[in-house]
Amino acid sequence: MSTPRRQFLRLAAGMLAGGALAGCDRLSDNASFTGFLRRAQYLSRWAQDLLTGPDAMAQEFSEDDITSDFRSNGTSMPDSALYRELANAGFRDWALEVDGMVRQPLILSLAQLKALPSRTQITRHDCVEGWSAIAKWTGVPLSRVLDLAGPLPQARFVVFHCADPMDGSDRTAPQSTYYESLDLREARHAQTILAYGLNDAPLPVANGAPLRLRVERQLGYKHAKYLMRIALVDRLDGIRGGKGGYWEDLGYEWYAGI
Repeated sequence: MSTPRRQFLRLAAGMLAGGALAGCDRLSDNASFTGFLRRAQYLSRWAQDLLTGPDAMAQEFSEDDITSDFRSNGTSMPDSALYRELANAGFRDWALEVDGMVRQPLILSLAQLKALPSRTQITRHDCVEGWSAIAKWTGVPLSRVLDLAGPLPQARFVVFHCADPMDGSDRTAPQSTYYESLDLREARHAQTILAYGLNDAPLPVANGAPLRLRVERQLGYKHAKYLMRIALVDRLDGIRGGKGGYWEDLGYEWYAGI
């Protein structure tokens, strides 16, 4: 992503986040501003595809490049009684649900996910806040899980539901938790994985244990942590705020290509 566009995104993100914290999210309520962001993201994706191709790989690095400490950003321990119970038991009873527009709904334990063919990649995480870090991630390619579930022909998007409550008075309600989404093309990209390992160790709670999304060609807010459920859908406008993700509902771009 070009430097001016990256700077613009960081500025917009900071302004949105600050407004939300103050209870006065004027930018996210401004139809002209959010409309501009939505139009810009499609131009950005078209340009990226034109320059690099739809299957282009994000840069991968060597072990010598790994950042000494991969920081925890945002939530480091979900404020959820259910999640804490699962974590205290070493995620023995945790399972990933895969449902929606699929031929075969799935419930996969962590052990079952680890038994699937895996991929390890050393990549750079770029945050919209302005920091980057390089780490080694190990997990199962999302495409393998999708193949097991068998998306129906009308399925177009993959929605990731997390254990991380973000807002609302009922912090156990599904509408209060973090969520994200990808289209099927990005979901099936070779570097899009469900990661359970970080730097040759089990994924720490602070970084999204037991399972997080890695979508290496997009900015950090797309990399949903604390995964609980994956649903395949034909459209996004009927889910929560209708923009395809927690931050997107507040005005961020849905396509956050780097």
